[in-house]
Amino acid sequence: MANNGLKLTFFFVFIISYEYWVNHVNVVDSSAASDHLVKDVFILAGQSNMAGRGGVIDGYWDGLIPPEVQTRPGKILRLGGDLSWEDATEPLHSDIDVNKTCGVGPGMAFANAVWRGDPRRDRAVGLVPCAIGGSGIQEWSRGGRLYNGLVRRAAVAVEGGGEIRAVLWFQGERDTVNRSDAESYKEKLQRLFMDLRADLKSPLLPVIQVALASGEGAYVEMVREAQHGIELPNVITVDAKGLELQPDGLHLSTHAQVRVGEMLAHAILQSNCFL
Repeated sequence: MANNGLKLTFFFVFIISYEYWVNHVNVVDSSAASDHLVKDVFILAGQSNMAGRGGVIDGYWDGLIPPEVQTRPGKILRLGGDLSWEDATEPLHSDIDVNKTCGVGPGMAFANAVWRGDPRRDRAVGLVPCAIGGSGIQEWSRGGRLYNGLVRRAAVAVEGGGEIRAVLWFQGERDTVNRSDAESYKEKLQRLFMDLRADLKSPLLPVIQVALASGEGAYVEMVREAQHGIELPNVITVDAKGLELQPDGLHLSTHAQVRVGEMLAHAILQSNCFL
């Protein structure tokens, strides 16, 4: 009988201890652990087609997720607006491009393709969303709010392990409205890429840019010519021309965004700079 009483006493002590542990001890979850994973970091910058409008019609996102943009817990991460890492899901820019409705962009398709194509499965793909819809190239100049925000987020992204592997850039639709903006686009874009390389302390940081599929104004071809004419090393251009657009004639469809993401991934995987 004494042994049974002792067993009951230990049992109740265990229950009380367990209850206290559950209610008072902070458990380290997967999101906290992800801060310390070694990551291949990619900066996503530009305007609305990088932020993602795939599946967005009349201000509403249809919520459809193609298999190419699936979530991979612990393998594909995003740096959120609060500067903490979490498992990446669409819409990637929902807490970054906050003034517009975000849908599917190229980022998740890119990350999935890179993850499948890179044999180093011990490294996570870390995405850093920075794109803002409607932003012109002048707004991305050094010292401005968007530029400073990108540099700050990039610095946080490499804390605790990781390396910035490339900047993915999809922008220019806004600069097709005025001829003066289109004419000065090449000079401003080259300056942006050089400034980013200097401030991110990576003189040959790869930049993978997307040549426009559409624009807000009449000078689309002038901006596209500037994009194709960039004269810097390790700048690779993939071309979105001819891909399917949403009914607004400006933003890429979900299917087209997946295609752009896969083109971006192919470009980085084929480049020597990613070895």
